[in-house]
This record gives sequence, structure tokens and C-alpha cells, in this order.
Amino acid sequence: MLTTFYVLQEHTRGFIQAPGESGIEGSVVVVVQWLKLIIETTGALIIGLGVVHAAYLLTRTLVPPRAESFTRVRLTLARYLALALEFQLGADILTTAVAPTWDQIGKLGAIAVIRTALNFFLIREMRDERAATESEAKGGVLPTEVVSE
Repeated sequence: MLTTFYVLQEHTRGFIQAPGESGIEGSVVVVVQWLKLIIETTGALIIGLGVVHAAYLLTRTLVPPRAESFTRVRLTLARYLALALEFQLGADILTTAVAPTWDQIGKLGAIAVIRTALNFFLIREMRDERAATESEAKGGVLPTEVVSE
């Protein structure tokens, strides 16, 4: 197993490499960078799969077009995006474990805050959209339709 790791490390030199580090510390950095790449790739694949699934649902709902069909497509895509953001955030957190400078940690922190905020608002929008859809299905009044006196 260790031999395989060193062979992998040699073949990827220049692509993924711990700058200026050697020995165990350099090996740990290389492993973390590979894990980050795998996790980010997984997130990107989830987004791609979500877009394909949403496009498929959209083509099925074009005839006859109904508002609730578009809501279903939006919620489907939103679920995939929320999951992908979780993977991307996980990769960012993993990167902070081996980030050697405060500048890199600061950049990763800013990216993590932005991704967390995006995920928060995406999940909130999904919840509100789902509640509105359920309310309409039951024939109820939407919260935005209530007139205050």
C-alpha cells in the first residue's frame, strides 16, 4: 500500500504536490489534496446530474405547462445544488487542515462563508416553496396573500 502511494505521488508530481515539504508531512498534504480533488469532483458531478435530471423533468412538463410542474423542477435542482454545496464546503474544510499561510486560510474562510450562505438561502427557499406548494394543494391561503389590517 505504501509503495502504491509513493508511485502515485511520483506520477502526480507537478499536478498535485506539497510545495517545499517532504517526508510524512508532505505525504499528508498530498493525500489531503487528492481527497479534496475527489470531493470537489463529486460535488461537480452532483451538479451535473442535477442539471440533467432537472432538464429531463422540464422537458416532460412543457406539455401541458403548469406552474406546479416548474416548481417541482426548481425544487429538484435546488436539492442537487444544496447537496453539491455541502461537498464543496467539506473540501474547503479539509483544505484548511493543510493550508500553510494565513492568507490561504482567509481565502478559504471567505469561500466557506459564501458557500454556507448560499446553502442556507437555497434550503430556506426550498422550504418556503414546498410550504407554498402544499398550501396551494390544500386550497389554503398563502402567507403572502394575507392582508394585514
